[in-house]
Amino acid sequence: MTIAVECVVRGTDTLGECTVWCERDQLLWWVDIRAPSLKSFDPSTSAVKVLTLKEAIGSFGLTNSGERVVAALKSGLYMLDPRSGMLELLAAPEKDNRENRFNDGRCDRAGRFWAGTMGDPNRTPTGSLYRLDPDRRCIKMRGEVTVPNSLAWSPDNQTMYFADTHRSVIWSYNYDIGEGQMHAERVFADANGHPGRPDGSCVDADGGLWNAEYGGWRVVRYRPDGRIDQVVELPVSNPTCCCFGGKDLDVLYISTARQRLTLEQLLREPLAGSLFACRPGVRGLPEARFGA
Repeated sequence: MTIAVECVVRGTDTLGECTVWCERDQLLWWVDIRAPSLKSFDPSTSAVKVLTLKEAIGSFGLTNSGERVVAALKSGLYMLDPRSGMLELLAAPEKDNRENRFNDGRCDRAGRFWAGTMGDPNRTPTGSLYRLDPDRRCIKMRGEVTVPNSLAWSPDNQTMYFADTHRSVIWSYNYDIGEGQMHAERVFADANGHPGRPDGSCVDADGGLWNAEYGGWRVVRYRPDGRIDQVVELPVSNPTCCCFGGKDLDVLYISTARQRLTLEQLLREPLAGSLFACRPGVRGLPEARFGA
């Protein structure tokens, strides 16, 4: 079955990422890592707002208070006011490593924010995965990461997903949500041989993992057993992240990138860097929030 895809924000994001739906305000939020900014889209009016930042922002999460977001910037983890741009540093676990920056991040349903670091521009396994607790403790959970992505949790909170895009592998773990611990790493999906590599993900209400395949012109849905059962074909080569939104959480929003595309490629992909949406026939889950 072909799933119709609509361009809802025609943009030129260098590296659009981290789509997040706020059910309270009925807004879609996302970032452009390279032209650092936090953006919002109102589907009811098509209005787009942009907050320009002074350093790369890899990801962010909503908070229980709703007044600020928790943000993973190049230099550390912050509380960020999306209206004023004011920042409050929470943790800087890699303050002495100027080569690394934060990339993908997501909140679990116990109010923790998870985010990974990566070498930039060098693609070496110098990155790590961190857990930021509501009490602001920051704990390293995994090392030897090249490009962290695909952070997500199953609807029953018993499975955690995490990917290294450079290795084209998505792992799954047994997850203890009470303790915030991941155990028993195994390969959930080996994307070597796929058209693209695993980038950002989200989970639907039925437990399917939706993954944006960077370089693959598509978003795929993995069943909980790791088999692909749906594919969303896109008119651009570099989808980066996806999330469910809309009043009924039945709209899949997809961010994209245009970085490193040649002029010839951009002529073939005039919508590269835009925001897309489709209705794949399933519903998502409300976005988890940071805080106790």
